Amino acid sequence: MKSLRKARNRLMGNRRKGKSTVGSVTKKHSYTITCSSSFRDRIEKLAARRQVNVGDLARSVLLMVPYETIVKYPDPGEPHSEDRETVILKSGSSKGRIWRRKPRLQVRMSPGVDSNSIRRALAMALAMEQGELDIYLEQVKPGKAPAPEVAKQSEAEVERLRTIVSALCFDPLPNGIQTREEALHVLGFAPGRKPDNRSVKARFRMLAAIHHPDSPYGSHQRMSQLNAAMDHLRQSLY
Repeated sequence: MKSLRKARNRLMGNRRKGKSTVGSVTKKHSYTITCSSSFRDRIEKLAARRQVNVGDLARSVLLMVPYETIVKYPDPGEPHSEDRETVILKSGSSKGRIWRRKPRLQVRMSPGVDSNSIRRALAMALAMEQGELDIYLEQVKPGKAPAPEVAKQSEAEVERLRTIVSALCFDPLPNGIQTREEALHVLGFAPGRKPDNRSVKARFRMLAAIHHPDSPYGSHQRMSQLNAAMDHLRQSLY
């Protein structure tokens, strides 16, 4: 009974202190990323199209791109003075009050990353989606330490990203690419969509960065079908 009582007291103590009681998973922090309303809307639409949340987009870039590259990327910046959103406070002494505030994104991820780097990472995600930015994989030289902010990402975050990639990626077609519709399916376009050349190339670049065999989430079979899909589209309409 004494051992059971001690275990229970220790569990309650951890809960009061805000500590996790399951493994060593890092407790997430909620970041408020102020930005222009147009930037916020584009990021939210991108996350919805990829069926992930905004934090997943930022984590993907922070995990795959060197930190020194991210901090050098142009910062979309704060919204201008006229760019404000109207909200109605729902609690507290000011409940019902109308408040004009800066547009923002709420991002939940591990603590220790500065807001400007998150905003830059999200801007890079948009640029990759639009085919304006590519990721090239290279072998890390022995002895080269990872950037501090990237090193702070826990194994749980990495495993969660692997799970997301696995859930969202396509199943290779058993008979290969036979039709234009199958090629568009492999590239992730919904039935009936007629994407232009730029959209097809942008989608291929993004998926190739994920499924390339040198990537931590890569697959020879999926990469082969991505290449086959592009070859088929080039021979037809593109």
